[in-house]
Amino acid sequence: MFNQNQIEEKWQQIWENNQLFQQSADSTSVKDKLYLLFAFAYPSGSGLHVGHVESKTALDILARYYRMKGKDVFFPVGWDAFGLPAENYAIKTGIHPKVTTKDAIITFRRQIKRIGISYDWANELATNHPEYYKWTQWIFIQMFNKGLAYQKNGMVNWCPQDQTVLANEQVVEGRCERCDSQVVQKELKQWYYKITQYQEELITGLDQVDWPEATKAQQLNWIGKKTGIEITYKIADTDKTVTCFTTRPDTNFGATFVVIAPEHQFAKEVAKNNTTVADYLDAASKKTELDRQQEGKTKTGAFTGFYAINQLTNKKMPIWVSDFVLGGFGTGAVVGVPAHDVRDFEFSQFVNSQSDNKADDAENADSRIEVIRVVVGSDGDTSEITKVEQVQEETGTMINSDFLNGLDIHEATQKIMDYLEEQGMGKRVTTYRLRDWLISRQRYWGTPIPIVYDPEGNPHPVKQEYLPWELPTDVDFKPTGESPLKSSKEFIERTHKYVSQVHADLIAEKGWDSSGEGWTPEFDTMDTFVDSSWYFLRYVDSRNKDVFADVSQLKAWLPVDLYMIGPEHIVLHLLYSRFFTKFLRDEGYLHFDEPFMKMRHQGMILGPDNRKMSKSKGNVINPDEIIEKFGADTLRVYEMFMGPLEADKPWDIRAVIGVYKFLQRVYSMVSEKDLAEFSQQEKTKTEQKLHQLIAKATDDIPKLKFNTSIAFMMEFMNVWQDESKKYSKTLSSEDKIKFIKVLAPFAPFMAEELFEMVTGQTSDSDDYNGVHITVWPEFDPNKAQSDTVMIPVQINGKVRAQLSVSAETASDQQVVLNQAIALPELKKYLEGKEIKKKIYVAGKIISLVV
Repeated sequence: MFNQNQIEEKWQQIWENNQLFQQSADSTSVKDKLYLLFAFAYPSGSGLHVGHVESKTALDILARYYRMKGKDVFFPVGWDAFGLPAENYAIKTGIHPKVTTKDAIITFRRQIKRIGISYDWANELATNHPEYYKWTQWIFIQMFNKGLAYQKNGMVNWCPQDQTVLANEQVVEGRCERCDSQVVQKELKQWYYKITQYQEELITGLDQVDWPEATKAQQLNWIGKKTGIEITYKIADTDKTVTCFTTRPDTNFGATFVVIAPEHQFAKEVAKNNTTVADYLDAASKKTELDRQQEGKTKTGAFTGFYAINQLTNKKMPIWVSDFVLGGFGTGAVVGVPAHDVRDFEFSQFVNSQSDNKADDAENADSRIEVIRVVVGSDGDTSEITKVEQVQEETGTMINSDFLNGLDIHEATQKIMDYLEEQGMGKRVTTYRLRDWLISRQRYWGTPIPIVYDPEGNPHPVKQEYLPWELPTDVDFKPTGESPLKSSKEFIERTHKYVSQVHADLIAEKGWDSSGEGWTPEFDTMDTFVDSSWYFLRYVDSRNKDVFADVSQLKAWLPVDLYMIGPEHIVLHLLYSRFFTKFLRDEGYLHFDEPFMKMRHQGMILGPDNRKMSKSKGNVINPDEIIEKFGADTLRVYEMFMGPLEADKPWDIRAVIGVYKFLQRVYSMVSEKDLAEFSQQEKTKTEQKLHQLIAKATDDIPKLKFNTSIAFMMEFMNVWQDESKKYSKTLSSEDKIKFIKVLAPFAPFMAEELFEMVTGQTSDSDDYNGVHITVWPEFDPNKAQSDTVMIPVQINGKVRAQLSVSAETASDQQVVLNQAIALPELKKYLEGKEIKKKIYVAGKIISLVV
């Protein structure tokens, strides 16, 4: 019987003593590099969960496999250690975040080592360490010097409970994602990074990377590039105009209203004399931008009492204020075409229902919105549009549009743009949804912004020789609406001492107090996204005190070859990391354009109830408990066997037990010493299956198809066990070692134990070389050759059966097709049907179209 915990703890200690896979970042010996990166983990107090185990194990399998294939693998680890949870815990308990964070990291480190993740711990880093955030601050100063770090006033999402600014993605349905408080809007002077400087390259750079298409689409949607035209309309009975951006000017003959954002200057002017509009603007100011952008929400608005003139039709278009238009996008004004835009149609229904309810109100009657069809779709329907299902958006032909009639909408778009520009009514423009990155946070547990202000309020970056500009420790964590750093006496005294030394000449010139009195530090800290936007660069030279990373190290290891990260909450992290990379490249520090050449996402491990794991649901699986009962190898192999890595998968304890029993069987078969070995002359099914397994794993592992490799491993074990019983013989030691090597990346502890046993080496000898630093086995194609071939049979694109034929028959198309059509399991799919097409890809697939 294999005592998994005793054996696993033994090998964990041996690997640690021998410093296995440590100090791997030395660039002088790198010939064939592979940089594997796992997403920066936040060390929460709850410790590692089984979702962490899945993604870490997947990368560890790759690391171990590629080391055996001869690659120089760099597989570092670190901690995204700043953040709000530790600060909130400090507010409740009075325990400093530094203490709780350190304790959490110790727990994570213990758990990760226990599951056998072969990280290079020599390069471990944490964002809260001054030697790390020194360089986060240095990057800020480089940005400041280039005009890419700047201050401006802006409306921000404000959590009154946590007393801090929230980024858009931290607001969920109008509430703080941390404490569930209602978020309000507040104007503050904030620090921003000018990410918009790189907006076009953030689009084109995606062509260089191998990422899931959905992830690329998220990046593109967030950047939100649109090409269109700004059309300027006169406002009736005034000398004013309103300019609207649109990507669909082809439908302008059907334009019947204008909507302006609550932030629009004209809306503010109207509000001075219109209480309805003033009240609406006040209500809108309390909503977050995300609230206002939510599709499908109930439309709201207020009529200004003014009209814009559609120059193409000379019709008056009522001007409304509505919060679904955002002041920071485009011009803050849109022209409405309700017949050919779903959102516009929904708004017209809202307006017209309001008018119907106030039929005696002349002003409301005049604000009604007409729905005019100017496009006819492929169905030829030219009837009045009264239902949202009739709204034609993407395709069609122009009607009721004068000189555009009969044109395809795309052709009409270009023609009307030409016309509007010629007539001086409009101008072609390109717009972006991307905003500059707000990095200021009114929190304690984050990187201090390295700025001091003189008595006139001018910002001065802290000199490099004074970095790190350390986070003070004498703070009051109780939320006050201001940064906790304001309560630090040491921070203010430090600032006075610093400026009296560094800015003595300026102080003397201005006649300011020579002690530094009147100068203040920046009390805000940085958004924690800043810390995680460059950590992958620091890893390669994490102990360097002179530069953020040596050029030789950066050239040897970067860019990252594979980044494993969950698909949620990654849009901004990826944008920001790419922005940092491009900036540092332009400054001459980097030699590449994109930081992550290949990216893959793991799926979510769900609770046994098929729901997302959470403490409140009581369905959280603790990996420590699984390891205690079944061992770390069982946990690793089970999670890789659950299904495709990218899929969401429910936890099943019965399947865990099944994997545990499988590994016990593996140990029993490999450690068997009483049976004779199959001779070299005996061509057994076991030997054939072994070489097929090596071929299968060699193909599957780089593709992250771990579940299918494990499934084939189980098939191999079944064949081996059957033939062993049948002939009372077993595999040779040489073949056993080949199997152990294939097992090694998946179940590293058991593989190491079996390797020691089969080779006769002892782990405490000076010349012992473990399985993980041996060479990956080669398969013999002749020995792997199967006598039969399984061919999937598709009907109308769906696999309905499997056909087994001899390898010799597989090359005869007619015989194979005849046998496939005769399969009993296909009878119900073919009966009474005509086979229109037969396709056979030799040995691969049969496709029938009926």
